[in-house]
Amino acid sequence: MTVAPARDRILESAYELFSTRGIRAVGIDEVIERAAVAKATLYRHFPSKDELVLAFLRQREVVWTHGWVEAEARKRAAPAERLLAIFDLFDEWFHRADFEGCSFVNVLLETANLEHPVGRASAEHLENIRTVLRALADEAGLRSTDEFARSFHILMKGSIVQAGEGDLDAARRAKEMARDLIEKYR
Repeated sequence: MTVAPARDRILESAYELFSTRGIRAVGIDEVIERAAVAKATLYRHFPSKDELVLAFLRQREVVWTHGWVEAEARKRAAPAERLLAIFDLFDEWFHRADFEGCSFVNVLLETANLEHPVGRASAEHLENIRTVLRALADEAGLRSTDEFARSFHILMKGSIVQAGEGDLDAARRAKEMARDLIEKYR
């Protein structure tokens, strides 16, 4: 069995902890313990907790935004149906025991400051989701894709928050609203 490099173990540990519990609830010592590294090793790779959070957000975009939402929507549906497929994904996600909400929104709210590098990065990663939505809208032949992506993203984020409140059918309701929104921009 090969042991992953220290940086990878640190980032993997931070990813698991931050995505499920948030950035404020998780201390550096807990990340160090889970990653089985020395404190000096963590700080050699990530000079501050903020640097670790920024790396977590970048990893979340790779794994969640592109590796799951975008990739699965493209795999599951033809261009005209890919946007709606996002809510099928969300419906499955909301019903899983490990549903953890949107890390970008969670971190943005925990930071509550767009002037802070972590708050700014959260907002940028949310914008990157809208970039994916614009691309999917372009492929579906929709018009005014920037305006569409902003509205569609509200439905996505709203359904995630609603699911966090315990409404596990939020994605199904959001999908019906999304269908109407798509027609509006067709």
